[in-house]
Amino acid sequence: MEVIDIHTGQRRTSCLEDVRDISRIADATEEVAFHWVPVSAQDMPPETRGLHEIKTIWENSTKHVQTESIYNEREAHAAIEMAGLIVGGKDKLRQRPVLSLMQCSASPLGHDGGSLDAALVAAEYGVPTGFMTMAANLTTGPATLAGNLAVGNAEVIAGAALIQLAFPGAPVFYAAAETASDLRTGAYTGGGPEDFLYGAATNCLSDYYNIPLSMGSFATGAKEPNWQAGVENSLSTFMACIAMSDMLLGVGFLHGSRIWSFAEMQLDCEIFSIIHKIMQGIKVDDETLALDAIAAVGPGGNFLSQKHTLKHMRDIFLPQFMDRRPYSEWETKHDDAQDWALAKARKALETHQPVPLDEKVTAEMARIISSVKS
Repeated sequence: MEVIDIHTGQRRTSCLEDVRDISRIADATEEVAFHWVPVSAQDMPPETRGLHEIKTIWENSTKHVQTESIYNEREAHAAIEMAGLIVGGKDKLRQRPVLSLMQCSASPLGHDGGSLDAALVAAEYGVPTGFMTMAANLTTGPATLAGNLAVGNAEVIAGAALIQLAFPGAPVFYAAAETASDLRTGAYTGGGPEDFLYGAATNCLSDYYNIPLSMGSFATGAKEPNWQAGVENSLSTFMACIAMSDMLLGVGFLHGSRIWSFAEMQLDCEIFSIIHKIMQGIKVDDETLALDAIAAVGPGGNFLSQKHTLKHMRDIFLPQFMDRRPYSEWETKHDDAQDWALAKARKALETHQPVPLDEKVTAEMARIISSVKS
């Protein structure tokens, strides 16, 4: 996993400091409802890396944490202990699950044994557990879309069924980030019409099983925040939203989830805010029809001075990163959305003060992580 450094703009290996910075910015970002551990803390020991990541997020945000970096039973027990410290005991996690676990399947039609063990530990304590398929047409799945869906669905439902056999009624969710392999290179694409269709189709499957869906939208295959990123992330997210997916993943990712970009994170959140506005539709009632205001203005007038306008003007969507300036101003400054998005991320990192985690809880989490090392 790599990161485009927020200060230097250079691409480098991700580290725990990046996890901290991203979680602080996400805590300040209204569109982000929960954390999906964004990057790997590659400066931490592999056996405790996932635990360091969730600890760091809890230290920098009060939002829910979903991780796919807990890979075995021992790590899972430690993660449950840590989550229990926040809510006042492991027995209270059923009522207030501040953590959820996601495990990736091993396409085609496989699961990692350690990941299944970790999922079973989470289910025992009522911590929501999901299984994500990333089956890809041509390589880890059939060439046809329906065939690839069949492979991915079998993987997810096998994991969910195992959880229910062991702990009936345990909370589970469906997770998916299916795509097509590139015909020229065989690489995971992270964008294209196949992805958009999967975003809708997977929701139909999860609805059929009556379990929530955590959908991998965003996560463009583009190398930088550009036209391709905007097209792919807009269409993938729109398809997932109109099909009513429950959770969306992937803001900030470039190159098919291989590179993190702070600017892309902010731009993706704007994409989501646009789609969120669209999903609200058009409300039609006596107030919104504004017939009294229309009658008062009459032919040839304008509505700027009307009380109705003042009352509803803030209902109009106001973008942060869409360039609506006069052409002459743009021609003079020649900055763009990527510049503004990066500036917003830097400002949040500098000024936002997350609610701190109790020092005793932090110390106890550190002790738990140390015990896993030994």
